[in-house]
Amino acid sequence: MTIPREPTTGVGVLDRSVRILDAVEGGARSFTEIVAATGFTRSTTHRLVKALEAHGFLTFQGGRGCRLGHRLLRLAAAARGELPLRDLAHSALERLARTTGESAQLFVRDDQQRVCIDAVESNSELRTIVPIGSELPLTAGSAAKVFLAFGPSTASDALIARARRLTDATPVGDDLDRQVAAARRRGYATSAGERQPGVGSVSAPVFGPDDELVAVVSVSGPESRLGRSDARRYAPSVTAAAHEIERALIGERA
Repeated sequence: MTIPREPTTGVGVLDRSVRILDAVEGGARSFTEIVAATGFTRSTTHRLVKALEAHGFLTFQGGRGCRLGHRLLRLAAAARGELPLRDLAHSALERLARTTGESAQLFVRDDQQRVCIDAVESNSELRTIVPIGSELPLTAGSAAKVFLAFGPSTASDALIARARRLTDATPVGDDLDRQVAAARRRGYATSAGERQPGVGSVSAPVFGPDDELVAVVSVSGPESRLGRSDARRYAPSVTAAAHEIERALIGERA
């Protein structure tokens, strides 16, 4: 496999590093494949790969070789925040936080995880904070259950089968499967202490103009205010925010 040569900037180390990232993105996984794809010497490739790994731009997964690292995912999440979805959804998140008094978040799926691309914090002294760019699991929390409920069934089944407890309250196996099915029926999901002890949340799906799941909107707060039974009263506000974002997406497409 070879990759097309990118324009050079005159900054050799940067140009070569980008070429290695392009090679991995293009399918190169082993050290030998990266050498072949870039045309660099083995010593140069080794030095740059190790530097990129140290900075989180590449990561190694044992026998599966090299892949793009988590730092690139965080950068992608930050860049994604500049896309229309965030702009179109932000006012709805602000209203949701104001209506409920809790923190509001917008998540998108990124392979095997979910990423927060926008958030509005509660004004309460005791509140939850989910920084923009946070990478959270797809198997714990109300937003995760919404992604599992309305995402591709084959991928969701595989994730449910591999789910592991993060806290004593994290549902796994048949319990998680039942809760995902309930979220699918209700159109929203709740959680209490499932991802992090003491934190509760309510989430609803955001569908695009072609009825595909594009995001999940959530409110989260202390379990004392958002316990499993209390959380249900927030569901109408969360689903209303999701529908508001959907209308904005349809208007943007039109």
